[in-house]
Amino acid sequence: MEPNIAYIGNLLGDTARSKMLTALMSGKALTATELSLEADITPQTASSHLMKLVEGELLIVRKQGRHKYFQLKSAEVAELIEQMLNLSALVSPSRISTGPKNERLRKARICYDHLAGELGVKLFDALLDNGWLIENNTELALTTSGQAFFSKIGVDFSVFKISRRPICKACLDWSERRSHLAGSLGEWVLNDVLNSKWANQDLDSRVIQFTPEGLKAFTNKYGI
Repeated sequence: MEPNIAYIGNLLGDTARSKMLTALMSGKALTATELSLEADITPQTASSHLMKLVEGELLIVRKQGRHKYFQLKSAEVAELIEQMLNLSALVSPSRISTGPKNERLRKARICYDHLAGELGVKLFDALLDNGWLIENNTELALTTSGQAFFSKIGVDFSVFKISRRPICKACLDWSERRSHLAGSLGEWVLNDVLNSKWANQDLDSRVIQFTPEGLKAFTNKYGI
């Protein structure tokens, strides 16, 4: 059977479903009730939409007790949504301002499981400038010195080899229109930031809020 682009396009093309998918870009698992509020529809209508997204393999559902939680199925789905956000901004009436109007969201936010926004782009640039990553057109690779650097700060590359996911990948940033770091390494960096208590994620948005001390530690660590 050939791939059916129209089927995926139909799933993404509904306004309510697109709002719920965008809300799940925070990386959090949300209930049908929570997602119905994001989409401004009833919980019953949300449940119907969510089942279609699960059947279309864009979402997974996790059960805990009597509750059901929905998440994006994979990093590939998240990347598709981020690309759709970029494309929709390009064809919108205003072509000057890109990305969200919320300054905090533009500064630093979660893109599924990695850091995005201004700080995400600055991190990406610093890794290139320090010679830890090398970019060739759209291909991104970790250098020998980059592997040595990340090994020194705690990355276990043997864990990455188990996954089929790329170690590092360039992801076009919605607001900055330049690349930020995705892939297994991008996920590790975000987890390290949060585990180090340098920043916290807002409870109700994709915003990552750095403390003054955390921002200083982050920029020093990666030579930003």
